[in-house]
Amino acid sequence: MRVILVEDETAAAVNLQTLLTQVCSEAQVLAILESVTDTVQWFRENPVPDLVFMDIHLADGDAFRIFEQVEVACPVVFTTAYDQYALEAFRVNSIDYLLKPIKSEDLKRALSKLNLFSQKDRMDYLGRMGQLARQQTEKQRTFLIYVKDKIIPLSIQEIAFYYTRDERVTVYTLDGREYPMEGSLDNLMGTLPETLFFRANRQFIISRKAIGDISVWFGSRLSLNLTVKTPERIVISKARVPEFKRWMTGFSRK
Repeated sequence: MRVILVEDETAAAVNLQTLLTQVCSEAQVLAILESVTDTVQWFRENPVPDLVFMDIHLADGDAFRIFEQVEVACPVVFTTAYDQYALEAFRVNSIDYLLKPIKSEDLKRALSKLNLFSQKDRMDYLGRMGQLARQQTEKQRTFLIYVKDKIIPLSIQEIAFYYTRDERVTVYTLDGREYPMEGSLDNLMGTLPETLFFRANRQFIISRKAIGDISVWFGSRLSLNLTVKTPERIVISKARVPEFKRWMTGFSRK
């Protein structure tokens, strides 16, 4: 049985590989991948494995982004340290999910379930899983914003754009509010649905909902005019104009 592990924690990957060797002697681990990017590239360049163990939280974003970019034509067992994140959506349609730290009896259960699936069952499962992955990526998510002695829940549906200056990130809402955010734009982009948000440049991540109109700017660049006021002009470089246009028209980015 050919297996790949999608896991960005070295200790967790080593533990899972060791357990696999103990529980299933015929299991061959083809690769251990740490990110969405690496996993997508691996699936594009290699034959489909028999099974994938996939952590939900990866180095460059959540695992659901993988299914947006490449077909995963094999059963998947999700692994996570969180007992609620996305598990309800996948409880029926995944082969199984394992909570960390993974135990040998949990692994045996997952492999037993795999053996119960006929070829038709697996094809039906893959279709349902792909649909659910896309729905999970698009569904509403909420950030918790800490402001003094308050915690403010902020849905991504309310966000107009993120802006960074002097290594500080601020989120601006469609109704004109603004709040400080922890982290960087790189990290934030990894948590956002790529169909709804676009990294315009080093300073801005913009929401599709906030775009009012677009102006042709000097040097074949584009200037974005949002429905809310911005700290500075948002300019799309000439090199990124094709990517931005594909995003706006709904075509996937390659």
